[in-house]
Amino acid sequence: MGHDHSHHEFVSTKKLYLAVFINIILTVFQVIGGLLSGSLSLLADALHNFSDAGALGIAAIAAKIAKVPSNQRMTYGYKRAEILGALINSITLVMVGVYLLYESINRYFDQNIVDGWTVVWVAAIALVIDILTALLTYSGSKDSVNIKAAFVHNVSDAAASVVVIVSGILIINFQIYIVDLLATVVISFYVLYQSFILIRQCILVLMQSTPAHINIDDIKKAVEDISLVNEAHHIHVWQLDDKKIFMEGHIKIAAENLPKIEIIKSQIRQFLKSKFSITHTTLEIEVGDECNNM
Repeated sequence: MGHDHSHHEFVSTKKLYLAVFINIILTVFQVIGGLLSGSLSLLADALHNFSDAGALGIAAIAAKIAKVPSNQRMTYGYKRAEILGALINSITLVMVGVYLLYESINRYFDQNIVDGWTVVWVAAIALVIDILTALLTYSGSKDSVNIKAAFVHNVSDAAASVVVIVSGILIINFQIYIVDLLATVVISFYVLYQSFILIRQCILVLMQSTPAHINIDDIKKAVEDISLVNEAHHIHVWQLDDKKIFMEGHIKIAAENLPKIEIIKSQIRQFLKSKFSITHTTLEIEVGDECNNM
């Protein structure tokens, strides 16, 4: 079973590196096309693809760092390397989005002729490559948040390429060159929107926020419904990374049930794992009226 998982992980990693390589080649191709055609939207799409290549690369490196075992200084290991990698990627995407908006405003006051056919052909090839890259990462996206993020990015790249193709067609048929700038603005706002969502998710994990899908009151009620548990309080739930959820809490039991303490803790842990996907639980057992406030 472990061997199958490792093999699957290896295949997914290989696909991830292949996706990085394809995105870098595509970026170079789009930059050349953007410079030859005078299209800012093509250059915007190129920057978007390049940022995705960087994001995939950082995700792959961060995933490797995250596997480094824990030691006396890093007792939790390096699991949050992936979160830090995602945060770096997101901040870089914000910078890309802001730069593209700045360039759009500059180009508005200094509009130039755009070669619509070059825009359409380059964006069409980019669309095909984006779809192929998305297919590369699709299978792994079911088991890995990192690969899923890569898949979503590639789908968004494909959508951006469609926007550029539409702007190219409008330029060819109606010579409305400002549509190229409008396409750039649309891509820029989309990049910024995605960036802020990712930044928020990363910050919440780093600030040890309770995961969005978990309600502390639900956990309290569920634990108190377990046989021999009188009360549950001082409950804290947080994420170590995008997969592992930790919890600590105080559990109050009657003095006569003290010999059954390990059975009670085992029941609580099993229930929390199956119901809330909490993989690591620290329980402080209280007897009677004692309470160690933490």
